[in-house]
Amino acid sequence: MRIARGGEDAAAEPLSAPPAPRIPYAFAKRFGAAVVGEEDGALAVALREGGDPRRLIEVRRFLGRPFAISFAAPEQFDRILSDRYAADGQAAAESLGVGDDLRSLASDLPTADDLLDSADDAPAIRLINGIIADAARQGVSDIHIEPYETGLVVRMRIDGVLRETLRMPPHVAPVVVSRIKVMARLDIAERRVPQDGRIGLTLGGKLLDVRVSTLPSRAGERVVLRILDKENAGIGLDQLGMPEAVNRLYREALGEPNGIVLVTGPTGSGKTTSLYAGLRLLNDGSRNLLTVEDPVEYAIEGVGQTQVNAKVGLSFAAGLRAILRQDPDVVMVGEIRDRETADVAVQAALTGHLVLSTVHTNDAVGAITRLRDMKVEPFLLASTIRAVIAQRLVRRLCPACKAPVEAGPELGALGIAPGTLLFESRGCGECAQSGFKGRIGVFEAVRVDDTIRRLVNHGADETEIAAHAFRDAPNLAAAARDLVLAGVTTAGEAVRITRREDGNV
Repeated sequence: MRIARGGEDAAAEPLSAPPAPRIPYAFAKRFGAAVVGEEDGALAVALREGGDPRRLIEVRRFLGRPFAISFAAPEQFDRILSDRYAADGQAAAESLGVGDDLRSLASDLPTADDLLDSADDAPAIRLINGIIADAARQGVSDIHIEPYETGLVVRMRIDGVLRETLRMPPHVAPVVVSRIKVMARLDIAERRVPQDGRIGLTLGGKLLDVRVSTLPSRAGERVVLRILDKENAGIGLDQLGMPEAVNRLYREALGEPNGIVLVTGPTGSGKTTSLYAGLRLLNDGSRNLLTVEDPVEYAIEGVGQTQVNAKVGLSFAAGLRAILRQDPDVVMVGEIRDRETADVAVQAALTGHLVLSTVHTNDAVGAITRLRDMKVEPFLLASTIRAVIAQRLVRRLCPACKAPVEAGPELGALGIAPGTLLFESRGCGECAQSGFKGRIGVFEAVRVDDTIRRLVNHGADETEIAAHAFRDAPNLAAAARDLVLAGVTTAGEAVRITRREDGNV
């Protein structure tokens, strides 16, 4: 064994190496030793600083090969565990105590009508842990547990599309739902009203926050689990995939001393992630950053975050009024959805605050007209809005199985000439036969200049404002077309996010 001491840099170096034999996750976490790479047949093992070097004897016995050792600081070693194990199904099973596939776990469930009637709830725990571990491994955003008369169906949303992954007998529905409610600290005896809760889990060293929502239905209670990977709170602006021009425009808007910066798009389009990335850029310790959200999705160190609570009258508008008395420099409002919130946001911008928020509209220019429809005076909008960014998410073609195809005449509406070489999805083992793997953002951005201020102030419609805003910059349709021509996504995905008016894109 060769020992090299190099702190974080020495431990981080092997991370880019090809896959190597894996030490069992439980051992790696407990004793602070993990294989981090292999190069030219030589293994590299990271040992957590403060770990017991005598455990390397067990590592040598398990691997059966010589290896080089580098020392890693505790934080670096935690990242190594996350990178090496969190996306691995076997490690996920080890960390959550799951040893079998989901179908065999489902078959072990008791038939009791209520979880409390069962002497052993271990099968239900293993099944739920297995479902969450499998979802986290595949990058699932939401898990739907739906009871019907014919059975209990589990569907997972992968890359924005729901897929059925498990079907169980109907008698297991109360057992599964009750166990989830226990984990989320909800009232298992109350089945007539919706309930909301949270479950905190650690998977392969990665922190997961699972939001739980129950809803009474005819055949029982439906449950939706939203998986929030806390590492996403650390995504920086350069990791969002914005084109350089949009990235630069967003940074310039965030550098303004006051005003309103809006991010628009439908639910699940990544608006909150973009706002959090902006907050991280501004969170340098010299400003007071406060937010009011519904709910608080990710905790950010250095940012004061408040959650809306309708039961006690804490709405977006009430929360915004309260935090304006907390001497803020930057304020983030989860959503502007009514006139009251819009008025307070505009007043906050006029009094020297930078306000970040979202609006549910189809495009960037639509956010301006939406606020105008909320009866905000046009001259106030013209003087406060600094920039609007609209975004969507499209599925990215699987690089392992995408196939070339010539464009047909029907794609003329997208501005793609017939015969142009494009790519289509086929499906393979790498992408679970879907043809897609991951998603990528599509953006359009409007920087409010003197001309747009004048148009807004004079009550111009969306068409006039858009004609000037996108005279030299791509709109959503053009940005999506560029991704299609680059072979990143399909024409069908581009059409899906493109708004059509009078038959034109």
